[in-house]
Amino acid sequence: MKISYNWLKQLIDIQESPEEVGKLLTATGLEVEGIEPVERVKGGLEGIVVGEVLTCEPFTVKEKTLHLTTVDIGAGEPSTIVCGASNVAAGQKVIVATVGATIYPSEGEPFTIAKRKVYGNPSEGMICAEDEIGIGHSHAGIMVLDTDLPNGTPAAQYFGVLPDYVIEIGLTPNRADAASHLGVARDLKAVWGRELTKPSVEIFDQQPITPLAEPLQVTVENNEACPRYAGVTISGLTVTESPDWLKEKLQAIGVRTINNVVDITNFICHELGQPLHAFDAAKILGNKVIVKTLPAGTPFVTLDGVERKLSDRDLMICNAEEPMCIGGVFGGTKSGVSERTTAIFLEAAYFSPGWIRKTSTFHGLKTDASFRFERGTDPNLPIYALKRAALLIQEVAGGQIASEIVDIYPNPIANQQVAVKYKNVDRLIGKALDRDLIKQILTNLDIAIQNETPEGFTASVAPYRVDVTREADIVEEILRIYGFDNIELSENLATDFLSGFPLVDPDKQKLRVANLLAANGFNETMTNSLTKPLYNDAVRSSLPGEDVIMLNPLSEDLLAMRQTMLFSGLETVSYNLNRRQRDLKICEFGKTYHKMPEGKYKEFSHLALFLAGNQQAESWLEKDQKLVFHNLAGMVHLVLNAMRVQNVEKQEIQDRTIFEYGLTYTVKKKPIVSFGQVKGKLTKVLDIKQPVFYADFDWAYLLKQYNDKVRFTEVPKYPEVRRDLSLVLDKAVSFEQIRQTAQKYERNLLTNINVFDVYEGANIGADKKSYSVSFTLQDVEQTLTDKVIDKTMQKLMMAFEKDLGAVIRK
Repeated sequence: MKISYNWLKQLIDIQESPEEVGKLLTATGLEVEGIEPVERVKGGLEGIVVGEVLTCEPFTVKEKTLHLTTVDIGAGEPSTIVCGASNVAAGQKVIVATVGATIYPSEGEPFTIAKRKVYGNPSEGMICAEDEIGIGHSHAGIMVLDTDLPNGTPAAQYFGVLPDYVIEIGLTPNRADAASHLGVARDLKAVWGRELTKPSVEIFDQQPITPLAEPLQVTVENNEACPRYAGVTISGLTVTESPDWLKEKLQAIGVRTINNVVDITNFICHELGQPLHAFDAAKILGNKVIVKTLPAGTPFVTLDGVERKLSDRDLMICNAEEPMCIGGVFGGTKSGVSERTTAIFLEAAYFSPGWIRKTSTFHGLKTDASFRFERGTDPNLPIYALKRAALLIQEVAGGQIASEIVDIYPNPIANQQVAVKYKNVDRLIGKALDRDLIKQILTNLDIAIQNETPEGFTASVAPYRVDVTREADIVEEILRIYGFDNIELSENLATDFLSGFPLVDPDKQKLRVANLLAANGFNETMTNSLTKPLYNDAVRSSLPGEDVIMLNPLSEDLLAMRQTMLFSGLETVSYNLNRRQRDLKICEFGKTYHKMPEGKYKEFSHLALFLAGNQQAESWLEKDQKLVFHNLAGMVHLVLNAMRVQNVEKQEIQDRTIFEYGLTYTVKKKPIVSFGQVKGKLTKVLDIKQPVFYADFDWAYLLKQYNDKVRFTEVPKYPEVRRDLSLVLDKAVSFEQIRQTAQKYERNLLTNINVFDVYEGANIGADKKSYSVSFTLQDVEQTLTDKVIDKTMQKLMMAFEKDLGAVIRK
C-alpha cells in the first residue's frame, strides 16, 4: 500500500522526516518496505530560482540579436547571463537556472548549466522558458513572473512543486483499518498524541437541495450482504479532466486518473479507506436502485469489457431492469460516469467482508474497493465520506445537491466490548506499565475505557478495528504503541511451558528418505492437489470417500481435490515422455483429500514412486534393459529398510482397479504400501503407451512404524554355510510361501534365503515351476558341522514336501 508523505501531513502535523516516520510506522506494526521520492517535475527544479533582471544590453552577432544581462539571484553579487530571448528586459522577474543546476527540458536530453563564455561575454546561468525546465511546452520566450517573492526563492516554491515521498507499507491482512492515509495517521496520532485534522463537512448540511424531477428510490433486499447502504444525488455537474492538485495526489500513489468525478471517488478511497461508486443518474432505469442478488448464470459486462456469469452469491447494485455494478468489487459498462454525465448517484456502503471475498475470488477480480471491503471497512464512515466526496465533486465539477442522503442501516453494528484485567496486561507484556499510560494509549487509539476498577476495565472498540476482539488483542495494541524496544529483557529467560518434542521428527525422516531416493536416481516432484474429477471417477471403486469439490474452481480441470496420487504422477510422466525424456524415476510426498461417508473431511499423507522406461541411460557398454516390477520392488524394500520397518507381511493385491498385478505389504494387518504395474487403460487416459510402475506408501503409517531403537551386534566370528535346493512346485506357490515355511521350521541357524533361478517347461510338467533356492546357515557361537547342516537341510526338505507339496530335485 502506498502512502503520500505530503498527503499524510494534511491529516496530522508532521515535523519529522519521511525516514523518521517510516521507522515509527514499522515499530507500530505497519512495516515500511521502502520510501521513494516523487518528482512532479523531473529533477525537482533543483538549482533553479526566482531572479530579477537588473540590466539588459542588446548586442548583435551574425545578424542575430542577443542580450547581455545582469540578474540578481539572491546570491549577493549579480550574475552575468547572455540571453537570446527577444522578450527579456530590465526589471523583469524571471526563472534562472544557476551554475551547476541540471535542467530537464520537455523535449530532448537533460544538461547541466556551466559557467562559460558566449561570443566573448561571460555567462553564469540561464534565463529559462517553460519548456526548458519541463513545466510546459511553450518556447515563445522566457517566463516573466508576476510575483513579490524575494530573489533567490527556489522555483519549486514559486510553482508549488513541493518534494513528496511515497511510503510503501507491507500491509498485513488484519490491519484493514490502516488501508488509507487516515488509518496511517491514526497510528501516528496514537504514538505522538497529536490531534488529527479531518476535513470539515459541516457546510454540506447548510446547502439547499435542488431535487431532480424524478427522485431515485433506493431499496436493500439483502441486509446480510449489505448491512448499510447510503447515497446522495448530485446534479448539474460537468465531467472533465481533474485539476492538477487531484491528479498529482493520485499519481503520486500510482492511481491512474480518469475524470474529475471518478478521481474524487478514488481520492476518498485512499484518503479515508471508504470505497465509493458513482452512477450516471440518467442511466438508472426506472429511477430505482436495488441492492440484491440475481440468479446464477446471469450475464453481466464489467468495466473491463468482459462478460461474466454471476453466481447467486454475488451482491449486485441494480436498477429497475438490469444490474449496474457488482457491489463492492467492480462497476458495469452501462452505468459508469462519462463526459456526457450531468447528474450522478454517489454510493457509500458497508458490505459484508465474507460476501465480497467470495465474489472477488469467484470472478478473479481484485480492486481497491474489494481489497478494503473483504478485509472490513468502517460501518460508521459512509455518511462522512459521502459528504466529503460531494463537497469535493462540487469543487472540481460544479453541481448542486439533488437529494437528501439516503441511509439504510436497519441493524447498527455496535462496538466490541472486551474485558481486560491489568494482571493479564502485565503478564503478557512482561512489564507492569503505569495504569494512566495504558489508558492514555488506548484513548489515543480511540478505544474507550468503561467500567474501570482497580483490577481492570472494559474496552469499547470501534467496529473498524476488525482485528481487536480479545483481551490479548488489547494488550497487543498497548504494546505496539508503547514500543517493543522499550521492554527490557530479563537476565534469565524462562517459560512456563515447553512443548514436548516428537519421538520421530517427520521432516527429518522425509528428508532422509528423499535423499535416499535421490541417490538412487529419483527426481522429486511437487504437483497440484487440485485435479480433474474424471481421474477420480476412473478409479472410483478403490477410493475411500467422495470427492472434495471446490466451490470457486479456477477451471474445470481444477474442480476436485485428488483422492489418489496416481494421476498427478502420471501427468508428470506424460509431460516428460512427450518431451523425449524416456527413462523416468519420480517420487512425490503429497496428500489426498476425501469426504467420508459420515460427512467428515479427511486428508492422508502419501509417498508415491513412479518408474518408466529403461533401467539406465543408453550406453555402448550395456544393452538397454527395460524397467520391470522387481526394480520397483527393490526401491520399496529400500524405503522400508531405511525406515527399519519390521514384521512386514506380503500379499497379492486384491483390488485390481489400479494395478495389472502387484503386491501389498502390511504391518499388523494394515497396508503400508501397495505397488505394481499400472493398468493400461489408466495410462492410456494420459496417452502413455509404455508400462508405468507405481508404489503408493501410507506415509503417516510408515512414520509410525519407524524403529529408532537400533541394536548393534558383534560381527560373527564363525563362517556361514550355503546350501542349494531345487524345488518343483505348483505354479500357485510363491517364493514368499517358501520363505515363510523355511523360517517357521528353522529360526536359529537360517540367516538368509534367496531364489537365484526359476524354470518353467515341459520337462517338469504342466502347471509346475522349479525354484532354485539358496539357504545361508550360520551359528554365532560355533562352527557348523556337516552333521548339523545335513540335519537342518533334511528338516527343511521335509517341511517343503509336507506343507507345499514340493518335489526335491538333487
